[in-house]
Amino acid sequence: MSRASRSILLLAFPDVQLLDVCGPLQVFASANELATQRGLGKPYAPRVVAAQAGLVTTCSGLALMADSIGSVKGPVDTLIVPGGRGIGAASADARLIRWARRQASRSARVASVCSGAFLLAEAGLLDGRRVVTHWTRCDELAERYPKLRVETDPIFIRDGTIWTSAGVTAGIDLALALVEEDHGRAIALDIARELVVFLKRPGGQSQFSTMLSMQKADDRFGELHAWMATHLASDLSVPTLAGRLHMSERSFMRHYKAGTGRTPARAVEQLRIEAAQRLLGETSWSIKRIATRCGFGSEETMRRCFVRLLRVTPQAYRERFSFQ
Repeated sequence: MSRASRSILLLAFPDVQLLDVCGPLQVFASANELATQRGLGKPYAPRVVAAQAGLVTTCSGLALMADSIGSVKGPVDTLIVPGGRGIGAASADARLIRWARRQASRSARVASVCSGAFLLAEAGLLDGRRVVTHWTRCDELAERYPKLRVETDPIFIRDGTIWTSAGVTAGIDLALALVEEDHGRAIALDIARELVVFLKRPGGQSQFSTMLSMQKADDRFGELHAWMATHLASDLSVPTLAGRLHMSERSFMRHYKAGTGRTPARAVEQLRIEAAQRLLGETSWSIKRIATRCGFGSEETMRRCFVRLLRVTPQAYRERFSFQ
């Protein structure tokens, strides 16, 4: 690590999303703690700033102590704009927009978390860029700012010196990616372990988890989905799944599609793909072993599924997203 501290500004405003601020802030704080333990200088100097100095109440009711944006002098390394319920009012604040535009021109990197992209867009900083925000607001962002190239799927996107991220916890993924860019993958993984983050996710990973979407589906299939996720290498054919619920195959197919919005075969395929993605990124297992573990039967079957659904081969996915 370099001994020079990188200045980080996190913009706060009334009704900001607490985790949009505190998630990235803790990543940089953990980087400082790890560096201190290793006898190195603190790599980051983060500050929370707001239109006026003092307490800023977040949408959860917890207040943050912020410095005034007027106290920021000169260039900084990274400007981060979070989102939250108050982003509409913040984006309508002409003074804040002018400040963001001016400060962005003096920052090596500019980033947004969740709906913070709306403020950057209002400042004209995202025109012509590939961007992302929380999946529930992607259509709105694209409609309001047609010069943006809004993508609905990624956790975060980097387009030049501009970084945008999806909702809430994706801000942690973005901050880890910034640390990785600054100081390498090893320290970013150390921080992820320190924070007990389940997985240091690559930006290209989808905002949508198959298991999470299934948990929103018909409750009668909850136990079945849990069993499927832990038995991917087993026979997950319609007769087997229907039998576990003591239903006829025809009735199971009809009720499953109505309750989940997908066919059983599609659900199984998505679960297997998602599991294979995790193993390709987290382990050094051979592709053949992963294909067997996830129930694809063969490397070729898994390869065809990856190309069809992800437009990339398993090997190419590993080369891009492996954490080993």
